[in-house]
Parts: sequence; structure tokens; C-alpha cells
Amino acid sequence: MAGHNKWSSIKHKKAAVDAKRGKIFTRYIREITIAARSGGPDPDANPRLRAAITAAKGVNMPKDNIERAITRGAGGEGADNIEEIRYEGYGQGGVAIIVDCVSDNRNRTVSDVRSAFNKGGGNMGESGCVSWMFHQKGQFIFDRSEVDEERIMDIALEAGADDVEDKPDEGCIQVLSSVAEFGHVQQAFEEAGIEPQVAEITWIPENTVPVEGEAAEKLLALIERLEELDDVQNVYANYDISEEELARIEG
Repeated sequence: MAGHNKWSSIKHKKAAVDAKRGKIFTRYIREITIAARSGGPDPDANPRLRAAITAAKGVNMPKDNIERAITRGAGGEGADNIEEIRYEGYGQGGVAIIVDCVSDNRNRTVSDVRSAFNKGGGNMGESGCVSWMFHQKGQFIFDRSEVDEERIMDIALEAGADDVEDKPDEGCIQVLSSVAEFGHVQQAFEEAGIEPQVAEITWIPENTVPVEGEAAEKLLALIERLEELDDVQNVYANYDISEEELARIEG
């Protein structure tokens, strides 16, 4: 799930992610394979691959699994029969949703995604109906209680980041960069010995939509329904749900 409350969502969903580690491994293997196929096997020259490897290491994926996925994507067997597919639609309150998939059967995937939208009370739209509301960015998130904001800002901006924002309500500091500068910024943090809680290439919404009450509950259920589909890699949405609402829903 990737909405406005990214850090909040991570904290609230950590236990669920740990419980689904096998499925998480499968998703990262597919992402590494696709990234290596599209941009080459060298993570220093391929920001998307670098991000995928970092994410995989973050969930303790074995090094051998990572290397096999890179080899497969760079020309090994089995990479050509999978493709990336994006679906778009709307959830409760008019929230825009992007669903990125990796599939070896387009018909199966579109059927599953459409069914999830329908059962979850959303609406699947045409290609391009909401993606214009988002920008692809490199994103780094730090626990603000564990790092110094000024140091993060100095390192990030010197390395070519676009923006550094302190988010006390979410308990984090967010650094955004262009996709092209993602690797440089990540390397700068590594050399400084600072490890982000999140380092990824993601889709950031231009604007967010406040959602609360029953609509918030149904929206999160819809997004979870989409995320649980086998072919879905990532779900992005422009919702804004408060910490209080998240705590109430989780409770």
C-alpha cells in the first residue's frame, strides 16, 4: 500500500508483511527480474534494480535468490514470458488507485483485478485515467527519532535529491529524488552510514484526498484485496487517512 500515510501504513502492516514473507519474496524476485531485463544487471547503472535489491535485502531475502533473479532477468531462462501491466481506477471517496502487475497471463490478471475492484466497491477505469495525478520518484524514509534532520538534508541535497520534508505527524523524514538520481542519493547515505527505513522508486501523488469513517475502512479493504492478488506487485493511491483513523480501523 502506498498512500499519503506511507510510514504509518508500514508500521501498521509490519506484522502482516512478516506473516506473508514467502509471498513478499516472490514479488521481489519478479521485480528484480524485470528490472534486470529492462535496465541491465548492474545495480550501479540501473536505479530500479538497485532499489529492488535494497528492498529484497530489507526483508532478509537470501543473496542467492537475488543473484538468480538478476541472472534470469539479464538473459537467463524464463524471463521473456512475463510482462508488466498497469491498471488504474478509483476507490471510495474518489481516491485514485494505480495497480502495477507482473504476469504471464494477461487475461487472468485483468479478470482478477477487475473482480477485486468490483467486490471492493471501487471502479476500474481506462488506462491513463489516474496515472497523470502521480509522479515517479525515488523515496527514502527515515525514523525521525533515530536521525538528525539537518544531516539528512545536507547529505541528500548534496547528492542531488529534490526535496527533504520533516513529517512529525507520521514520525518520519521523507527524502524525494528523481529516478535518475536515486542511486547517487542512496550511495551517499550508505557512505555516511545512515540506513533508511524505506528506499524505493515509487509513485507520489500530486494531491491527496482526505478519507475517514466507513469510506476509509472500505478503501483500505479494497487496497488490501488488490494487494493480495498473486500478480500484483504494488498498489499506489492518493488517500490521506489520519493516524487516529488508522489506529481505530486497526483496532
